[in-house]
Amino acid sequence: MTNNAIPAVLEPEDLLTMPGGDHYELIDGIPREKSMGAESDEIGGLLLTQFNVFIRPKKLGRAYPSQTGFQCFPNKPKLVRMPDTSFVAAGRLPNDRTPEGYITVAPDIAVEVVSPNETYEEIEAKVAEYRSAGVKLVWVISPKSKTVLIRRANGTCEELGEAGTLSGEGVLPGFTCAVADLFV
Repeated sequence: MTNNAIPAVLEPEDLLTMPGGDHYELIDGIPREKSMGAESDEIGGLLLTQFNVFIRPKKLGRAYPSQTGFQCFPNKPKLVRMPDTSFVAAGRLPNDRTPEGYITVAPDIAVEVVSPNETYEEIEAKVAEYRSAGVKLVWVISPKSKTVLIRRANGTCEELGEAGTLSGEGVLPGFTCAVADLFV
């Protein structure tokens, strides 16, 4: 699809019906192609698998891949973000089911894997938006430095290297993942 075929300003519903719309985020009504590389997509997939192995048997909630859109930003109705991986705790979705369109509650955990074409400013903007929507944990995974930056709702921040272990903390108690396992 060429950019000429995409209207200048969209409503979130327009993006749902647009061919290839699942590859776009919506920023103030403007479609922006989601930047993904094979490496970052693989890392997001590995974490998605780890989430599902942990949460599914215990029915703790739902994990979502990179093409799931969240329209959960109270002051920005034309903003749709697609974290590379996300988790929503049980009982938070209407009827505890995944909706057909966008998810309108903030994920409990949002994961962004830095892609080759993303800038620091773009990642920081996403983190700020997630935090403003009430996301409890944001993990920013850098394949280049093999680190994970943890941003918490209370404003604290921590960086883990390959020797570290990600934890679901109070958001997903009992979940752990060795950082090194994300970079195999």
